[in-house]
Amino acid sequence: MTQRIDDYALIGDLQTAALVGRDGSVDWLCLPRFDSAACFAAILGDEDNGHWRIAPKGATTCATRRYAEDSLVLETYWETRTGTVKVVDFMPQRDRAPDLMRIVEGVSGSVEMSSVLRLRFDYGSVVPWMRRTDGHRVAVAGPDSVWLRSEPPVKTWGQQFSTCSSFTVAAGEKVAFVMTWHPSHEPRPALVDPYEALEQSLTDWREWTALCTYQGPHREAVLRSLITLKALTYGPTGGIVAAPTTSLPEEVGGVRNWDYRACWLRDSSLTLGALLSAGYVEEAAAWRDWLLRSVAGNPADLQIMYGPAGERRLPETTLPWLRGYADSAPVRTGNAAVDQFQLDVYGEVMDSLYRAGKAGIPAERHAWNLQLSLLGFLESTWREPDEGLWEVRGPRRHFTHSKVMAWVAADRAVRTLEADPSLPGDVARWRAMRDDIHAQVCARSYDPVRNTFTQSYGSLELDAATLLIPQVGFLPPDDPRVVGTVEAVQAELMHEGFLRRYSTESGAIDGLPGHEGTFLVCSFWLADALLLTGRKDEARELFERLVTLCNDVGLLAEEYDPVTGRQLGNFPQAFSHIGLVGTALALAREDQDPAG
Repeated sequence: MTQRIDDYALIGDLQTAALVGRDGSVDWLCLPRFDSAACFAAILGDEDNGHWRIAPKGATTCATRRYAEDSLVLETYWETRTGTVKVVDFMPQRDRAPDLMRIVEGVSGSVEMSSVLRLRFDYGSVVPWMRRTDGHRVAVAGPDSVWLRSEPPVKTWGQQFSTCSSFTVAAGEKVAFVMTWHPSHEPRPALVDPYEALEQSLTDWREWTALCTYQGPHREAVLRSLITLKALTYGPTGGIVAAPTTSLPEEVGGVRNWDYRACWLRDSSLTLGALLSAGYVEEAAAWRDWLLRSVAGNPADLQIMYGPAGERRLPETTLPWLRGYADSAPVRTGNAAVDQFQLDVYGEVMDSLYRAGKAGIPAERHAWNLQLSLLGFLESTWREPDEGLWEVRGPRRHFTHSKVMAWVAADRAVRTLEADPSLPGDVARWRAMRDDIHAQVCARSYDPVRNTFTQSYGSLELDAATLLIPQVGFLPPDDPRVVGTVEAVQAELMHEGFLRRYSTESGAIDGLPGHEGTFLVCSFWLADALLLTGRKDEARELFERLVTLCNDVGLLAEEYDPVTGRQLGNFPQAFSHIGLVGTALALAREDQDPAG
């Protein structure tokens, strides 16, 4: 039976991540990076596409699970007729090779356990050659090699192209499994002690979470969101992937299935804000540095997303041998939206670097010249239509949010030059550009009859992204046009208490068939807009409802279906957790300073 998307928990080592189901099965893992081919892809197919399940014999789902302390170490408890057992799943921050560790510990009585490992490289399509070496199981296929060992050793055997183990643990006894990946042409990496690695992992997370400065309401949910953002960080570079998964559907059985294992510039400004507001300056600086490296070059070549190390080529392909989560095909890798033209990314880059400077992160010497180059390109292109924030696959339009973010780019340049007149740049030029964009948006995006900004010039459609107008400073929150936009978006895009990003009824906007769930970050944006426009009680009530959507271990996907009560889309989603942190901090600031 297909598990719900929100039945999964996340573990990772800051370079890749795995999803562990309530049934004890690791159903998704890409090695060695977030965007590498998966060796466990059961979540997008079935068990024959790769998984690793450890559970009591005959059991189907765990009793309870939780993260140990404030960490990414998952503890799953199973209760059986004969006793209780705990399985600890984690991936220690690697020295060289990635390790997936699973420690089975008897809590009470005696429990008979089963382990079934099906390795399938290249997204579930390649069955490796298995052999025994030095008491370990070794799987090899092409460039990939995986070693499996247990401490103490347990009896293993091959069965139907899988590696099986059966063993019994009594109270106080432990059996640790370690799965290690390395390139098949290289020698086996040094063995890592799983128990020492567990203690070190807990210490690493304890030290990291101690840096969190947020002490307000819902701190547990905020801290879990920050931990999730950290888990989605590619440690060697500082880039943050949007999600660790691909093709988890926005509509079960539909085709809106995308690969989110890349780093979007659109997330940059909000990511920086979330990290800096909670005291994580080092992570914000690493993200800033990743941003500068990734966007360096011809401003005409600026992309909306990059690979975890700044890679530019992310070609989209489909994997026909995978049937998709709950038959939601196609399964895609890469993302064709990388080639889209989106004006908003220029504003997001400028705003990110402006925020970094305001937070005291030392400026890189070349950063301002890069920004001037981007502004020069934007000056000649901001009047063009684009694909917009939501990466529509329909015709280009003059999207309101895109123009507003172009205004942000010019505004942040003006603010930077006003704060430091010694910098090169024509402040009058960027002031004039800012004023031109502002005037055009107010004239062509605003519908005076309905008193709302629309999705694009001349459109009747609404867009949740217009809720960001007061947040980025384009208009003050008490402007009647802002108040009207908030009311209109809430009235027309609300669905069962949560917000859609735009209407998908006709498919004309995004060029795709089918529908999608309510968009979680948009619902957080609505809470922010309600707070800014003085509707504080409504903002708080909406936020409280959004927090209840977190699964049992505090994770959020991209979307939510309020009819079925299921999370949808790639999971966990950085954008959703950024929204949670941002709204929680805004509400806390309001509590501390009601006068604003």
